[in-house]
Amino acid sequence: MLLSVLSGLVVSVDAFFIGLSLGLQKKAKFLYLIIINAVLFVLCMLGFLIAAQLYERIAFDTDLVVGLSFIALGAWSLLHYFIKKRSKKEHFSLRTIALVGLVMSAEAMLITMGITFIFLPSSTLLIPVAVALAHFGYSAVSFYLARTRHMKRIPVVLSHVISGLALIAYGLMAIFVEIGV
Repeated sequence: MLLSVLSGLVVSVDAFFIGLSLGLQKKAKFLYLIIINAVLFVLCMLGFLIAAQLYERIAFDTDLVVGLSFIALGAWSLLHYFIKKRSKKEHFSLRTIALVGLVMSAEAMLITMGITFIFLPSSTLLIPVAVALAHFGYSAVSFYLARTRHMKRIPVVLSHVISGLALIAYGLMAIFVEIGV
């Protein structure tokens, strides 16, 4: 059980970089982050319940699917940043903040489902709670750090690369669990 909660904490570290990118935007307010994380909590609980129901009906081991999903999510995160960077659109609206929140919430739901699949049948409600609280904690801390003058020195590309690589590493770990390495 401890490993499943730790997995939720580790994989949720990408929320640090989402909070950082929101904190660097002048239009973003901390209230937006609270609303995003409330939606995220609901989706994490929903993801846990869906995963628990699906697990009984799936005839194959889900670790490989979860691993490949995390790898794809990490690769998408990396590619999305570099493609977006080329378009050079810097317009950051409230609609963009809402979209970032929905993507972060959906990703957290998928993370919760993946961790639940990996550790079933011993998964508990601590998994979605840990994922949601970790997302909130990481994003809140980084949001406030982004408002300091010292954070302006950190290249933005570093946050996106670390976030994507963290998801890819977790996907590889899930695949290695399946293979037995």
